[in-house]
Amino acid sequence: MTTFPQHKLKTVLQDWTPHAVVTHAWLKQRGVSHDLAREYVNNGWLERLGPGTFKRPKDAVTWQGALSSLQTQLGLKVHVGALTALTADGGSHYARPGGETVFLFSQTGTTLPKWFREHAWPAPISLTQTNLLPPDMGLREGANAGFQLQTSAAERAVLEALHLAPKDIDLIELFQIVEGLRTLRPKLMQSLLEACNSIKVKRLFLFMAQKASLPVLAHLDHKAISLGSGDRMLVPGGTYVAEFGLIVPKELAPA
Repeated sequence: MTTFPQHKLKTVLQDWTPHAVVTHAWLKQRGVSHDLAREYVNNGWLERLGPGTFKRPKDAVTWQGALSSLQTQLGLKVHVGALTALTADGGSHYARPGGETVFLFSQTGTTLPKWFREHAWPAPISLTQTNLLPPDMGLREGANAGFQLQTSAAERAVLEALHLAPKDIDLIELFQIVEGLRTLRPKLMQSLLEACNSIKVKRLFLFMAQKASLPVLAHLDHKAISLGSGDRMLVPGGTYVAEFGLIVPKELAPA
């Protein structure tokens, strides 16, 4: 007759944050071998979510809990970004209705586990793989639904959102958000703009910052920010902004 070390199971459940996912490596740190984990699954004390990945029975895994596991247990460089990061930053005027897309970012070539990609999350998950910005610049630990997640600071998040506009994020909505970014830090904003690999993103930020009269604009070294050459059409039939070489929606035309 097989016996199960109850003290190990108790330790596992005590350390397990509700709505999170754990890996074999996490279980092993608590004395649970592969064979014992299999026995726990067979007896209904754990549920297998994917290869080497588990959830608690009857527990609803959240994307925040799953992302925490990707970051801390699997060491994947994927973070909360764009509008999702701006929402998590605490500004009530960033709040969006439930069910909106969750924007995650990683460097090009990052592969998320199949169980994460194919899980039926309540809100759609959008992973953008891009080398738009250096991987660690402008990231912070942010509280989100009980988890500490790697999250873009507002300075980085707004550039990520501009990267997704206008295809995935509406430019008018985004400008309304930019208008509220009154506390952007000049030193970090300068570093991000200099390192940014998108001419469109840099021009759009400077255009919107100027239109919104953001305080950060007066503290930036504009000569150090390369804006390239040639025009960028963001929408057909829009208004041409000669200073930044952009064709923007008519609603954003300079006054």
